[in-house]
Amino acid sequence: MLLSKIAPQNVNVRDGEVKSIVCPDCRVWRRLMGDTNLKIREHCISDKVADGHKHVRCDGSNQVITLDITVEQWGEAVLTVDGTATGRRSARQHHKPLPAPAKPVTKMTPAPMNADDALTAYREHLKKCRNSSAAGRCGGTHRCADGARLAALYEQLKRTQKHRDRERSEETRVEELLTRHRSAEAKASIASQWATQHQATAVAKAALAKRGGTTVEEANNTCRIRMAGTVSDYRGPAVPLTTLHPGHPAS
Repeated sequence: MLLSKIAPQNVNVRDGEVKSIVCPDCRVWRRLMGDTNLKIREHCISDKVADGHKHVRCDGSNQVITLDITVEQWGEAVLTVDGTATGRRSARQHHKPLPAPAKPVTKMTPAPMNADDALTAYREHLKKCRNSSAAGRCGGTHRCADGARLAALYEQLKRTQKHRDRERSEETRVEELLTRHRSAEAKASIASQWATQHQATAVAKAALAKRGGTTVEEANNTCRIRMAGTVSDYRGPAVPLTTLHPGHPAS
């Protein structure tokens, strides 16, 4: 076997390393014996054998490798193969999405300022402006253009805030009145339901009795207290207590 005819990636003949080759028969890396005259070490087809079987010698054993090219030429062939394999790989790269660029300051919407913020800004301006040496600075009752603007803004925001607080208080009061009204209506509805139920259950028992159309059933369905010694309505005609004989008066 000529070294130049073997795929460079299937053989290793570097100096200082164990020389080896992929056996052309069993396709497993095997050791090369010798320094200049290389020969595939004798080996079996498989390193694992079932019980009761013998190792089978691989036909690739003891094959001679002829070094028809130098180790440097073989190394160049290996580099060429590596470069070709790298070129076959996909050049596609996956990157994490970049975060969206921040909004420019000129396009940002400032947070709404309230009366407290305006008052704080006005006081800071007064402190800085009075300590400066600029002409027309704030002093006494005099205010520069920026100071007057901040003072007017504070007064405007204070009036707006008072108006909103007044509206909020009015809404709260109306909501409380509506809640009380709904509660009173609910209580009245419950009381009316209880009154109707009481009226329906307070009817006399006689009104709930069955009406069969007979005197006995009418009396049976009527609950009343009888005086002692009175005769019950259920008693019928008197029954003779002595035996009656035909043709003879009762004795």
